[in-house]
Amino acid sequence: MQSSLKKSLYLGLAALSFAGVAAVSTTASAKSYAKAGAYTTLTSKPETRNVEATGTNALYTKPGTVKGAKVVASKTTMKTLATSKKSANYFRAYGVKTTNRGSVYYRVVTMDGKYRGYVYGGKSDTAFAGGIKAAETTTKATNPTKLQNYYLKDVSKNTLWTAPKYTQYKASKVDLYGAQKTDAFKVDQAQTKTREGSLYYHVTDVNDSSISGWIYAGKGYDATATTQDLGGLSLTVSDAAATADNSVKVVYRDATTKAQVGTASWITALTTTKSGDKVASTDLNAAKQSLSDFVTAAKPANYSVGADYVAPASTQYGTTLYVDVTATATSKINLNVDTVTPITNSDNTTTDVTTPLTKGTKLTTSDVTVSGFDSTLLDGTKGTQIGNTNLGNIETALEGAKLTGTKTYYDNQGNPYHYEFALTSKTVFATDNRAANYGDNLNAYYTATLKAGSASTTSSNDGWIA
Repeated sequence: MQSSLKKSLYLGLAALSFAGVAAVSTTASAKSYAKAGAYTTLTSKPETRNVEATGTNALYTKPGTVKGAKVVASKTTMKTLATSKKSANYFRAYGVKTTNRGSVYYRVVTMDGKYRGYVYGGKSDTAFAGGIKAAETTTKATNPTKLQNYYLKDVSKNTLWTAPKYTQYKASKVDLYGAQKTDAFKVDQAQTKTREGSLYYHVTDVNDSSISGWIYAGKGYDATATTQDLGGLSLTVSDAAATADNSVKVVYRDATTKAQVGTASWITALTTTKSGDKVASTDLNAAKQSLSDFVTAAKPANYSVGADYVAPASTQYGTTLYVDVTATATSKINLNVDTVTPITNSDNTTTDVTTPLTKGTKLTTSDVTVSGFDSTLLDGTKGTQIGNTNLGNIETALEGAKLTGTKTYYDNQGNPYHYEFALTSKTVFATDNRAANYGDNLNAYYTATLKAGSASTTSSNDGWIA
């Protein structure tokens, strides 16, 4: 009996001890988890919530310190996404939870939708930190010097996007219903995808402004190139395949050296012509151009066709037409600060701003936005002098153009200012550039006047600024 009692006490104590340990273990386990607060949807502009992984934290189904949280993407995977060269691996943040320990977890999803979950975002729900950081998925690019008359290479294949693919979450294809292959498009913006470096143009159908979007633009328009790599765009309307029955090959030759400097093929939109038939002046291609008009429009860059060129009436389908062209050159203009006018206060003191412009500063396309200047005045026959008359025309155009600074300067109280510019003198420009030839850089001098208020954020897209 005594033995039985001892055994009962032993077992009772053992059970009690086990229960105590279990209770302690349960309490310790409960204390090891955080509790997440209510879910809040982020409502700031979507593009301000583009982020990228830093690789320091994993992605979870719940805030990572909350009970039941499972790994969606390990820390190693997040490191891979952080160094990715693909826009698809950016994230969009769209919700947030804060734990009772003050840790913020953002709800995020990759641009391609592959990974979705919570990632540690620091201690503030107003700034990204920890496992993610703000990302600029695109970088502003300079607009091409040619803004008009682009065409889609293939309306059924070369789709427009609401944003360059994967640079915004759920960027989608634009409905091209109603767009014709003969519709011309104009360019108003250019961007590169930050990770890939690929160039996109934002284009709008001139016949239907509701049709607009972003399209891959290859290497972009190059005024100096004889052939263009424009991705899904073309400078001519898509024609049928060239055959001896429907086309004329045009070979451009330098008028001085007779060397070949470019080729093009004019293809009629008619379906009844045969090789050997004469090309009538009323025969048109898909872009509604006669052969004569096409020869002028398709000339190689930096060359000009004679004024009022007309293709020989004897030209036949299936033959080659040789056209002599004259080398041309385009000048650019240095925009120099000649005088700086500060703001004079009522007590005759002047307003000082940080790193102000000074005499001799050369303005670039990142300093100014320009409108109203006819840059075709800078085109002329290569090696020939511009001359006083044309310099006067350029000078008048510069006077009429508007130059506004794109940079904001601040005084010591933090007040914003910007510069506006005016041509210093109508006679100085022609005098200073009197010996210049087409293709030379010209110099123009401006008075920079400080104005209150922030600057425009749009930089110049004018290719004539040196």
